[in-house]
Amino acid sequence: MMKKIKDERLQHENLNNIRIVYIIQTIGIFAILVYDLVTKGVNGMTENPLWIVLLVATVTSTYLNMSISVDNETVTKSPKRGLNISILILILVSIVIGIFVAISDGFNMYNGLVMGGIIFICGLVPVIYIYHLRKKRSKDSDI
Repeated sequence: MMKKIKDERLQHENLNNIRIVYIIQTIGIFAILVYDLVTKGVNGMTENPLWIVLLVATVTSTYLNMSISVDNETVTKSPKRGLNISILILILVSIVIGIFVAISDGFNMYNGLVMGGIIFICGLVPVIYIYHLRKKRSKDSDI
């Protein structure tokens, strides 16, 4: 059984090592997927299970970094105002993408509505997550 590291310098070094391994691993996965893209096309690349691993790792990394970026904000932002602005921008982007899909060849209004809805729902999750992080941070700073 390994002993828990108590020295801060060693903990920091260990975290740096983990970060380097993650970067090398991600570059390797990316290289394999690029090879599949070149040899088998887009369908061959997305059928590779490494595609799912890369997506899950990227989304997880992004969500973990969101809490760090909220804690690193120097200007205290109103969580409610930020939520309203983000939702407004998300609605506009979803509508524009829906319109472009609807007017594309081979697609109709239903396809545009579905694609716009999917974009909205997928964008709503991180917007609400950031709102809760900012709300929690503003409560913690008030205490």
